[in-house]
Amino acid sequence: MFRTHTCGELRIGHVNQEVTLAGWVQRVRNKGGLVWVDLRDRYGVTQLIFEEGSTAKHLLEKSTTLGREFVVQATGKVVERASKNDKLPTGEIEIKVEKLEILNSAKVPPFIIEDETDGGDDLRMKYRYLDLRRNVVREKLQLRHRMMQETRKYMDAQEFIEVETPVLIKSTPEGARDFVVPSRVNPGEFYALPQSPQTFKQLLMVSGFDRYFQIVKCFRDEDLRADRQPEFTQIDCEMSFVSQEDILNTFEGLVRHLFRSVKGIELEEVKRMTYADAMKFYGNDKPDLRFDMKFAELNELAKGRGFSIFDQAELIVGICAKGAGEYTRKQLDELTDWVKRPQIGAKGLVYVRCNPDGTFKSSVDKFYTNDDLKAWAGAMGAEPGDLLLVLSGEERTTRKQMSELRLKMGEDLGLRDRTVFKPLWVIDFPLLEWDEETKRFHAMHHPFTSPKKDDIPLLETDPGKVRANAYDLVINGVEIGGGSIRIHDRPTQQLMFRHLGFSDEEAQKQFGFLMEAFEYGAPPHGGIAFGFDRLCAIFGGSDSIRDYIAFPKNNSGRDVMIDSPSTIAEEQLKELSIRVSIEPKS
Repeated sequence: MFRTHTCGELRIGHVNQEVTLAGWVQRVRNKGGLVWVDLRDRYGVTQLIFEEGSTAKHLLEKSTTLGREFVVQATGKVVERASKNDKLPTGEIEIKVEKLEILNSAKVPPFIIEDETDGGDDLRMKYRYLDLRRNVVREKLQLRHRMMQETRKYMDAQEFIEVETPVLIKSTPEGARDFVVPSRVNPGEFYALPQSPQTFKQLLMVSGFDRYFQIVKCFRDEDLRADRQPEFTQIDCEMSFVSQEDILNTFEGLVRHLFRSVKGIELEEVKRMTYADAMKFYGNDKPDLRFDMKFAELNELAKGRGFSIFDQAELIVGICAKGAGEYTRKQLDELTDWVKRPQIGAKGLVYVRCNPDGTFKSSVDKFYTNDDLKAWAGAMGAEPGDLLLVLSGEERTTRKQMSELRLKMGEDLGLRDRTVFKPLWVIDFPLLEWDEETKRFHAMHHPFTSPKKDDIPLLETDPGKVRANAYDLVINGVEIGGGSIRIHDRPTQQLMFRHLGFSDEEAQKQFGFLMEAFEYGAPPHGGIAFGFDRLCAIFGGSDSIRDYIAFPKNNSGRDVMIDSPSTIAEEQLKELSIRVSIEPKS
């Protein structure tokens, strides 16, 4: 055997046992006649000791040749350490080595392979296989593994069946851009990689598999950021003969199970909020409820006082930052500069300090009396010592700007605690949203989402007001899952396609197979998909999903370790009937 134990399991109870360990040399400390070696594997670190007088001379000399990341096998006796290390589970013992074999030498690694490393992101991504040896990285993948196992355990107990759906599918015009794959045997034709298994899981419902799930790879060719990757993983689920309430209860149960089994946390009540209220009070459809700071509309209280910026605004809205009334003028100027950045785009910021003596000091004292500002404070639930921040302008833009400011204040005031989890169902999304660029409506979720039955007549008169049977699960301001009750009959699906601008011929070409399936007895059904990478990041307290993916891409969609994407040989292109013409960069 290469090893009798791992480097993380030996304890004081193993003293006097002869053991064999195998792993990587993390550190060598040579004190002349005494050499210590920290040996590391996936399970932990154990100290080896070579001591002049009690270790064979050739072994002592061999130990001095060891370098970082050498792969070695060591046999010896477990002894109690004279100087114990209470920071290591194995810190009470060490191995007095009697036999040492170098299984493989190693070059000096390009960065220190320890929790605190000197390697930057780019360097560690290039040598990701070395980065994965670090405890902090490995623990994130172990968390991911645990969450996968617990997800399967819960879903199996709820009588879901795991079914794999195709990876080479048909390209569709809705949603993000597809990654396409040329077909060699069908020249000029292409497969697409799935953005989700949506149509296949609906077909499984038609097939009678009334509870389906899959932990599945999906692909979207979209602009990247910290919480996006071109390939990502979903917990994809669908159920038949269910209402929206059934789905919310079932998958609230999944999230509760994951928090309980993985983090040992009993999740609090999962609140519910309509999309309309989320936008009205928080300015976005995934509000962070770890802190309050609800929006207060001030149009009636702030207009008509001669302040032209407010008088001309479609919306005047404010938030109350509790306990921030002592912000200095410098801090307020910095906040004003922050909201004026192009990423936010506000023209300016109005502030009101709520003084301890009940008076108010604002940046608009010229236009508003103390009583006026007192009314603002009343509308925002403010108390002495608080700070009021007010923005104005076009309604939709101003709500978005205030949402960003609210999140910044929450961060600055230490209110976004990563150890606190506030879940929320956002429901009653609009079915459609208007796209100014294309001058037509698009499905807010996807074209298979069912409208609220009472709102179907509005499709002809006021499509923007039609609500969907759609729902998102949000935790701490991050959308971790979304789904809907689906359309399950051909006439309604055809109606939906028409309102999305599909001709009958286009709808038939793209989705005729699904509409035909609906004519063979499709049950009412609905589902949800969780962003598994995001869910892992939430559990691990990280902003970036890359930490929870073994071999992620960078922000340019490249794998710098294997240098992908890359060009392919001219012969391969010819086989695929592809001619490549790339215009030179200007």
